[in-house]
Amino acid sequence: MKTLKAEEVYMKEYRTFDEACADIKQFIEEVYNKKRLHSSIGYVPPNEFEVVFLNKNEA
Repeated sequence: MKTLKAEEVYMKEYRTFDEACADIKQFIEEVYNKKRLHSSIGYVPPNEFEVVFLNKNEA
């Protein structure tokens, strides 16, 4: 939550609740899950980690 607040929420002024929801959803889907590296999973984005994890467990 700290990252979400620091990198998205505190950087914008939302006019409506719906605008905030849409922007936060976009941030999570496009930045947090696809681009941002996470130290707890080996400095890879969550989407990449998930693909590797699923491929490993299918074998």
